[in-house]
Amino acid sequence: MSLFDFSLKSLEGEAMPLAAFRGKVVLAVNVASQCGFTPQYAGLQQLQADFGPAGFSVIGFPCNQFGGQEPGGADAIRACSTRFQAGFPLTEKLEVKGPGQAPVFAFLAGASGEPRWNFTKYLVGKDGQVIQAFPSAVEPQSPELRAAIEAALQA
Repeated sequence: MSLFDFSLKSLEGEAMPLAAFRGKVVLAVNVASQCGFTPQYAGLQQLQADFGPAGFSVIGFPCNQFGGQEPGGADAIRACSTRFQAGFPLTEKLEVKGPGQAPVFAFLAGASGEPRWNFTKYLVGKDGQVIQAFPSAVEPQSPELRAAIEAALQA
């Protein structure tokens, strides 16, 4: 089992097979539009811009399970990502923990634990396996996250 075995829907409701990311390094992030960490959208987009050409992609997974901070529908979520000029892929809103946990998050959290808040980041290697999880407080431009992405791209 790997990240690339899952198929979801995009924020717009279209099929989004994660197999399309096979061979890339992925940063899977549970995002929310009304969180104190929401400005991290800009840093995530910067990672996408910096590392995308080398085979990297951020994927945002909107979730409303932490403080009700993603209450809106697809239009509100897209408006937020657009405000931060974030062009990376977003999935439909889903649950990242608990009894309704989406299977993709059961996989991501399997080795590293369920997210404790919005903007938990899961770094996934080219083989689709989780390399490391980073908590919400780790900024996208932090040296430790950037170094981990660079190492995964070179592996």
